[in-house]
Amino acid sequence: MTPTLSDTDTSRSAELHEEGAHASPWVAIVWNDPVNLMSYVSFVFRSYFGYSRPEAERLMLRVHNDGRAVVATGNREEMERHVEAMHGYGLWASIAKADE
Repeated sequence: MTPTLSDTDTSRSAELHEEGAHASPWVAIVWNDPVNLMSYVSFVFRSYFGYSRPEAERLMLRVHNDGRAVVATGNREEMERHVEAMHGYGLWASIAKADE
């Protein structure tokens, strides 16, 4: 006999999936720094994230003018990987819980 999920197990599984879908995502933030050239920051955004040139330039200008830019949104683990990658490129970056 093959084990099956009870109706209770199935409904609880659906609840957990729905909770996860509505959980606040995390964001990766790149901060302005006095070291990196704007062209380099744009290059990093294009090469690492795959942003188009106009989008990479827009984000780079946000970093330059506003002091920071959200460059990615997703689950915490993914954002931690992005922040670690940005550190590998020599950029200042951090993660934060996204505003709801």
